[in-house]
Amino acid sequence: MPKIRVDGKVHNHKVVSEPQWLAARTALLAKEKQYTRLGDHLNEQRRRLPWVKVEKAYVFDGPNGKETLSALFGERSQLIVYHFMFPPEWNAGCPHCSFWADHYDGAQVHLNHRDTTLVAISRAPFAKIKKFQTRMGWKFKWLSSGGGDFNHDFYASFTREENRKGTAFFNYAKTNAGFTDREGASVFYKDRRGDIYHTYSTYARGIDILNGTYHFLDLVPKGRDEGNRGQYWVRYHDKYK
Repeated sequence: MPKIRVDGKVHNHKVVSEPQWLAARTALLAKEKQYTRLGDHLNEQRRRLPWVKVEKAYVFDGPNGKETLSALFGERSQLIVYHFMFPPEWNAGCPHCSFWADHYDGAQVHLNHRDTTLVAISRAPFAKIKKFQTRMGWKFKWLSSGGGDFNHDFYASFTREENRKGTAFFNYAKTNAGFTDREGASVFYKDRRGDIYHTYSTYARGIDILNGTYHFLDLVPKGRDEGNRGQYWVRYHDKYK
């Protein structure tokens, strides 16, 4: 049996002939195809979820000053909001959310040509966001929800009291979320009349689909090499040695 130790090194891995490898690979391919078809079905079910009309007027502070939720769509009908962990008292955004955000700039042009806008939103003041974004070299649009209700209404922010009592509603369950802000993504649609609908939100491991690096690592022998330690290895991209 293949053995991958906690140190990330591969030991005593089974080695076979090319015909034996092809037989094993072909058997795995059948499972991969089944997984792909299941994923396609799940994606279709996601698109069939009922919607909720957004009735509240949300206002954000960003590079263009004050903007409404409607304005964030631009000329497009679909909006993805990444809930970036960056509470007001922090001086830098979450390093793990930063790992995700390193993937966003390259996707923008492709998303835009598929009628989709992607932005990040945090509760930190825009001045802090702008300073940190400049350090990271990112170009995607990132706004502050400030003292508004947006992050709370979409279950990405919680009070300390909610966490203490275990009543924070995170990832569709009451729990102690661990922090006052957590990671997630929410999706919205705007119709021709300008009405906005909340169509989908995902949190915790649900955001793995937004991280291209993880999909690359899933291909290699060591995999994500995290075990029970989680993302112990992740650093801001300017802090790797």
